[in-house]
Amino acid sequence: MTAIEIMNGRPASGGYKVDVSRGGHNGRVSSEWFSRPDDEKYLSLSDLYDSVKGRAVRSKTRTVESAAIRVEAHRDEPEKLALVLPDADAPVAPTHWSFGQLASLVGAPAAYLRQLPAPLAGINLQYGLTNHRAEQVKTMEVANGRTELRAVTGPDYGRIYDHELVAAVQRIAGDGVGDTRWKVPGVLDWSTGVYNPMVDVTKDTTTLYASDRDVFLFLVDDRNPIEAGTLPDGSPDFFFRGFYCWNSEVGAKTLGIASFYLRAVCQNRNLWGVEDFQEISIRHSKYAANRFAHEAAPALANFADSSPQPFIQGIRSAREQIVARSDEDRTDFLRKRGFSKAKTGKIVETVLAEEGRPPESVFDFVQGITAVARSKPQQDARLTMETRAKKLLEAAA
Repeated sequence: MTAIEIMNGRPASGGYKVDVSRGGHNGRVSSEWFSRPDDEKYLSLSDLYDSVKGRAVRSKTRTVESAAIRVEAHRDEPEKLALVLPDADAPVAPTHWSFGQLASLVGAPAAYLRQLPAPLAGINLQYGLTNHRAEQVKTMEVANGRTELRAVTGPDYGRIYDHELVAAVQRIAGDGVGDTRWKVPGVLDWSTGVYNPMVDVTKDTTTLYASDRDVFLFLVDDRNPIEAGTLPDGSPDFFFRGFYCWNSEVGAKTLGIASFYLRAVCQNRNLWGVEDFQEISIRHSKYAANRFAHEAAPALANFADSSPQPFIQGIRSAREQIVARSDEDRTDFLRKRGFSKAKTGKIVETVLAEEGRPPESVFDFVQGITAVARSKPQQDARLTMETRAKKLLEAAA
């Protein structure tokens, strides 16, 4: 039985005491949460799927000769520009995103063209299309009141639809709101250090997002804590499994899946106490759909069903491996692994301050490195240190 009694799958005391001073910090989900307006937030995977599937059903793609595309603009409507595609029933209006793609394909500066009256921008685009060396482009159009041009890509663009990713998540997570073990995360109470998984899914707490150009999902298995050793005070060191994934069927980003263990998620959807972060991504190249079917979707299912024992054993092994018993040992251990004299001192001081003793085990050093990494304002520097900590932990497993 864990330190907190569980009744009917629900923590009786309201949550789990966690130590978020350990492990890494990840702000990817938080940046999505901050930037999404309410109409891009969904309260269940079913609602999200219906939305992105619906727009796919209303869409159609075609490969056309670039020189056969005609740009339509009128002097009496200086802000209105449309494209007439071969065999199209009516002109299509480019979105902000597809206009930028079109400009990029023909080598024109999109930011400058957007400042011009439509007739002048149209002349430049028409010239570029007529003389476009690639000759062919792949378009994606959607009927949305009027016909919009959602995407313009090269002819070999390998589209993975957003609804395909959502459907893959649904196969392991159901609706994502507690009907399976995978759900929208709870929230950390900073005043008590208690993480509560039982939080209502609202526009303020959801982590299911989709815009006109992408989809992003984050789910956790936070009602089934994993105990990987103990904290200095003897209480359990709790972890939860989590993953997030993303895609853009219009070419705004790759498809990707990241899996990890974490200790808590705060109200701003920052991830705390992150360990064992793994990520795969798939570019939308010619065979992207096959790679999704054979790599990404199975990887997601395998993580969902996998045992946490290798992770737990890795943590325990790192805790058991004593590598330093003196100040000289501590300095040698870090300096031999490429840390400067200043960083070595900072890591040792951090462990001493947080643990009440200097580092001795591999795990102590890993926690000290990740703690120092969290203080780095530059993301690249922070990720570099966290990667070194991860490799050190993996070597100890």
